[in-house]
Amino acid sequence: MILWIVIIICTGFQTILNTTRPIITLYASEMGANTFDIGILTAAYAFFPLIFAIHAGKIADKIGDRLPVFLGLAGISLGMVIPYYFPSMASLFVSQLIVGTAAVFITVSLQNILGNIASEEKRDQYYSLFGIATAMGAMIGPIIGGYLGEHISYSSVFLASIFINIIPILISLFIPVLRKQKTKQKMSIGASVGLLKMPLLRKALISSALVLYSKDIFVAYFPLFAKQYGISTSTIGWIISIQGLAIILVRFLLPALTEKHGRDKVLIASVFMAGISFLLVPFTGSVILLSALSALMGLGLGCGQPLSMTTTYNASPKSRTGEVLGLRLASNRLSQLIAPVFFGLVGSWAGIFSVFFISGTFLLGGLFAIKPEKKRKLAS
Repeated sequence: MILWIVIIICTGFQTILNTTRPIITLYASEMGANTFDIGILTAAYAFFPLIFAIHAGKIADKIGDRLPVFLGLAGISLGMVIPYYFPSMASLFVSQLIVGTAAVFITVSLQNILGNIASEEKRDQYYSLFGIATAMGAMIGPIIGGYLGEHISYSSVFLASIFINIIPILISLFIPVLRKQKTKQKMSIGASVGLLKMPLLRKALISSALVLYSKDIFVAYFPLFAKQYGISTSTIGWIISIQGLAIILVRFLLPALTEKHGRDKVLIASVFMAGISFLLVPFTGSVILLSALSALMGLGLGCGQPLSMTTTYNASPKSRTGEVLGLRLASNRLSQLIAPVFFGLVGSWAGIFSVFFISGTFLLGGLFAIKPEKKRKLAS
């Protein structure tokens, strides 16, 4: 029962994010924003979460997960109301700051719930289902946003998101309150960051950050790239949604893949596939080929998040799981804060095409940071 409450909330919440985020790029562009402005706008989503992510995890450990999820969902609605009633660049910035902060409380708490209720044997399965729910939102959202944005208006997308959010808000009231045993001493932020000394945890966080920033860059900059080829808003939505469909498919196969090939090999292969896909995007303006690359990218990016979630939870002290999941989210948000600003500068200087070249290069370079260490042979 609790598992499906989490899955429904996650699907609804991710649908809202993925309905609005590609449209925000096009809306801002219509208002006269350049590539760098859009980079700053995309980074705004990650600004406060970078500061609050670890605190969000500590709060979930202390007071339970129901209230953070409920208030986070309410914050999402507030973030949608502002640009609907006050259409301006300033409203979009405020909206993304609010939505990003709200999202961090929802995400940490939902992941914490799954970790708490799952046995170690079932944790991979539960986080895979969570990943599938996330991907469902990534598949449904861009289609909704694309059609509403093209046939009604960009602002109507925010109104639709408010109505979609009613169901997750109501369902969040049924989340049970599970509190962790209180630890005798309070942990500082420095103590949380000190957990990065664990090699397994550090690699999980790097791989998660690589995957998440890549998805953000694609969603933020692909609409601008596609518009240069005259591709319609609804078609852009479909191309992005195909990535979500590919993520769903690979996450269904993920347990079998990891059992057969091991987590390390699957993770390395997935990041490599995503990196190659990014590098190939600028070479075509064909809707069919771009859809195929989006699908290939989804197959690559779809493995990283569930694997890193399980590794992060398993590697964390049992009384500090929410805190460590918050640390994971903070590392994700750091990449989501830096990358859009960097790529906004690159795009404004060298053109939108360069964003995909450099992002693909970063992904491939990241393989060196996540590759498993070779075991030293014992001296005979």
